[in-house]
Amino acid sequence: MVRRVSRSLLAAALVLGSLSLSGCGYNEFQKLDEQVNAGWAEVLNQYQRRADLIPNIVATVKGEAGFEQDTLTKVIEARSRATSIQATPELVNNPEAFQKFQAAQGELTGALSRLMVVSEQYPNLKANAAFQDLRVQLEGTENRITVARNRYIKDVQAYNVLARSFPSNLTAMVFSYKTKPGFTVSNEAAISAPPAVSFDKPASK
Repeated sequence: MVRRVSRSLLAAALVLGSLSLSGCGYNEFQKLDEQVNAGWAEVLNQYQRRADLIPNIVATVKGEAGFEQDTLTKVIEARSRATSIQATPELVNNPEAFQKFQAAQGELTGALSRLMVVSEQYPNLKANAAFQDLRVQLEGTENRITVARNRYIKDVQAYNVLARSFPSNLTAMVFSYKTKPGFTVSNEAAISAPPAVSFDKPASK
């Protein structure tokens, strides 16, 4: 009889414990944390896809006589820096490492953009079917990166709102659920500044 009562009390305690954890947002933290991790994995997948394309692009461009070597070198160096950062799932919990990763990928994006612009000046590259195919693949990958980043930003936003709201912020404090960093615009300061407008001189015709 005593054993049966103890089991009942234990079962009741477990039910109350589960309801308590559910009510304080613990289960929601689990769900959103998984979403953030899945979103981050997709971002990394697309960045890796881009990194894998670059050696073929570089090899094709190298075949163009007199191609601007400085532009090509910057792409190679930017890819090297971007891929040297170990992008583990834990990176999303480290704002400083996340910022370095974002900066390296942003630098690579800029170097690739420059390469594509310069390639327009070389008729042989514009007529090279292999290069144009790589270019289309690169553009598609850049679009996928943008989509993956946007999804990740939304996932992080939902997670951070939960981490900062009451009473789930108490659960975050107890279980060490810290807010996660999201992607930002690389030239945020520049685009935040109001445009300079001058009426001193009339526009040239």
